Amino acid sequence: MSGNHHQGSDRPRRALRGRAGRMQGGRGSGRGGKGAVRLWGRHAVEAALLNPARKHRKLWATREGIDSLCGDLPKDFPLEFAQAADLGRLVAREAPHQGLVLECEPLDDVWLEDVLEGDPRRPLVVLDQVTDPHNVGAILRSAAAFDACAVVTQDRHAPPESGVVAKSASGALEIVPWVRVVNLARALEEAAEAGYWRIGLTGEAELTLARALPAGPVALVLGAEGEGMRHNIVQHCDALARLPIAEAMESLNVSNAAAIALYAAATREIAD
Repeated sequence: MSGNHHQGSDRPRRALRGRAGRMQGGRGSGRGGKGAVRLWGRHAVEAALLNPARKHRKLWATREGIDSLCGDLPKDFPLEFAQAADLGRLVAREAPHQGLVLECEPLDDVWLEDVLEGDPRRPLVVLDQVTDPHNVGAILRSAAAFDACAVVTQDRHAPPESGVVAKSASGALEIVPWVRVVNLARALEEAAEAGYWRIGLTGEAELTLARALPAGPVALVLGAEGEGMRHNIVQHCDALARLPIAEAMESLNVSNAAAIALYAAATREIAD
């Protein structure tokens, strides 16, 4: 399989045969052996196979799982056929692997300055201590859907790249640059220097997001559920804004809030 963004394939599927034998590898949340990442589920695995930036170690699959993939694997690809129950022992308990488990190398680091030099019309998403891998994965998925240039997290307060993140991202982990920084406040300063207007989302703000959005480059800053953004991060925002949700509901899940904010950014009037 080759290509960066999956566009589907009309090529006939070829029967693929792997070596029989005992499966190796223990259960985990998505971290493989010796620094490897273990991905599961059709969308996550297929996107990783199509990503030329990924270095693959091995694919375990049921025959139904292989048949669900678009395109063919290279002839020399390390593949081992297995039963669904055997695959279940390679991943987190009750993980929906859909007959596919791929062990691969983590993606290379992405530098903030590289994503800031791209199309200024694409929003930047900054997450302050959002640690739930399901939420980070869902935000990556929304970022891909609304063409964000990157998702930025602080390395010490974010989940590692894992099968849980990849499954929740439904392929977006391979598409959206995920920038992990040491100092999030400094990253926001760099975004400002690059011309981004930094909007922190908080329910206490008087201004709605629609009114706060600029016509130029924007960075959407979201904090963890419950605690919200840290004071130092709030101080590094140019404006604070809220989503106009009903008073009966105190707040939204951070991944839902990110999706709504990205939609608002995508549908605003853009300055030429």
